[in-house]
Amino acid sequence: MMPGSKDTTDRASSAMARETNESAEVAARILRSRQAIADIAGRLDVGAAPLAVLCGRGSSGHAGVFLRYLIETRLHLPVSASAPSVITAFRKPLCLDHALFIVISQSGRSPDLVAATKSARESGARTVAIVNALPSPVADAAEFVIPIEAGVEQSVAATKTVVGSMAAGAELIAALADDASLRSALDRLPARLSRAATLDWSMVAGDLAKASAVFVASRGLGLGPAREIALKLAEILQLPALGFSAAELQHGPRAAVSARTPVLLMRLNDETAATVDQLADDLRASGIKLHLAGGPAASLPWIGDDDAATDAITMLVPAYRMIERAARARGFDPDRPPQLSKVTETF
Repeated sequence: MMPGSKDTTDRASSAMARETNESAEVAARILRSRQAIADIAGRLDVGAAPLAVLCGRGSSGHAGVFLRYLIETRLHLPVSASAPSVITAFRKPLCLDHALFIVISQSGRSPDLVAATKSARESGARTVAIVNALPSPVADAAEFVIPIEAGVEQSVAATKTVVGSMAAGAELIAALADDASLRSALDRLPARLSRAATLDWSMVAGDLAKASAVFVASRGLGLGPAREIALKLAEILQLPALGFSAAELQHGPRAAVSARTPVLLMRLNDETAATVDQLADDLRASGIKLHLAGGPAASLPWIGDDDAATDAITMLVPAYRMIERAARARGFDPDRPPQLSKVTETF
């Protein structure tokens, strides 16, 4: 067993822990659907698309941020984030003729996502739903459906479905771009998720217990996961948490970083690494409590770099496990955060 790891054969103590540990099997099931996803990609005529639009809220929105970087770097299409209130509140349909519209939803039941998807399809967009629940209204509204196939998720905090959303989206982009390197990385993803589940990031939890707030940062493909981890810190540990681009954190938000606001920083081995390394050096020089995942100067245990896209997904697993354990240590129920429910029916 590698240093900083922990045997995961112990009985999981919450639904969140069990579901996090199921992430590898979810990714494996998505791989088994590769041909079906490729068939959808072949029917999308992405070469005629003027742009891509991503639609999702909360954790699904963070999966969309991850896909934005994949689409823009692999397909060279500009990406816009959908604002469902334009349809539901302002009642202003958009001109999306030939656009690629991807909606991401675990439950498939949010009325605003249904309305935005229907409107996009009626305006001429090619609509794809990445959903866990089938049948569901969001799936029914889209032209094409990619199932996450994560099974029932009992914990209010989404974990395996977030990993599945990102993996399914990456499979679609790999097919659209005919990206053999990304497909190969996705083949390795289930095994890497299993290994990542043994990593012990509990050293972060000690600083969180004394923190007034926490910053989570990465860049590029890591930005969506950084925002997702920040959401889980707020949701499960009831701690003010903000997810930023490492580039942004060097500007205005840097003024709010102090000895009472630890930083969790995720470094991917790609073109963004130098910026993240510079930020890490600056924070350490300022005496900030920094927890760095990835790279030669990492302070958190890591399984070693692979492809940046799949590493961004993989880093979610030890973060989820750390947050779940920290919650139980504080007497919080990680499966039932206060004031929250599994489905938020925004309109």
